[in-house]
Amino acid sequence: MSEEKKNRMVYGIISIVVIILIIITVIFSSNSITESYIDDKYISNGWIEDINDREYNERLFGLEKQASFTYRIDGSYPAYVSVTTIKTLFLMNEKELFDKTVETITTEAKNQNILLNTSSKITGSRILNNTHKTSYVIYDGTDNSKNISEEIKIIGECWNCAASGTSIICIGYAQITDNAANNSSVNLNNWARILKDKDGTFVNTYGSNIFQGENGLIFNVICH
Repeated sequence: MSEEKKNRMVYGIISIVVIILIIITVIFSSNSITESYIDDKYISNGWIEDINDREYNERLFGLEKQASFTYRIDGSYPAYVSVTTIKTLFLMNEKELFDKTVETITTEAKNQNILLNTSSKITGSRILNNTHKTSYVIYDGTDNSKNISEEIKIIGECWNCAASGTSIICIGYAQITDNAANNSSVNLNNWARILKDKDGTFVNTYGSNIFQGENGLIFNVICH
């Protein structure tokens, strides 16, 4: 092979590598994530954002990104809401996203020694304040991680946001008993704050008007 042909091959290989690097750079730079969150004006009456629980993760060389914010309230009936934003090259389909939401709940429950009552499972859909139609799943459960077990409720709610090119998963947890203080009566106030919406989607489910209002936490997630 002549020296000229060798040089052409080398230049050709270099050109291909440069083109590939340019394509990868363009793909990576266009895959920035718009983080979903709950506006500060809805974080009140004891609820706060847990800054120490913010999480940012990247996988597949940055082609998949994830950001998670957590909002919580302490006291006799602790509760929290996590808002996780997932950015991939292509949006997950709705079934895949819902299955991932259920998997997230079951995995977290196992890790936190929470026993889910699978027979209590409720599924449905609703419209949030951001105009997105969501899918949700709700479980009753028992939190055995405490010295004295407590009854809890968990919701997983998810949707795709085409405007930001992201998938969102919200997990809401609320302890509804205070057995540690010899108080087994059920308190749904923090659970209602997590679920409530202006249409009162869960009023009939729980038989209380405290589940209707415009300051529900998941109801006011901003994603675009």
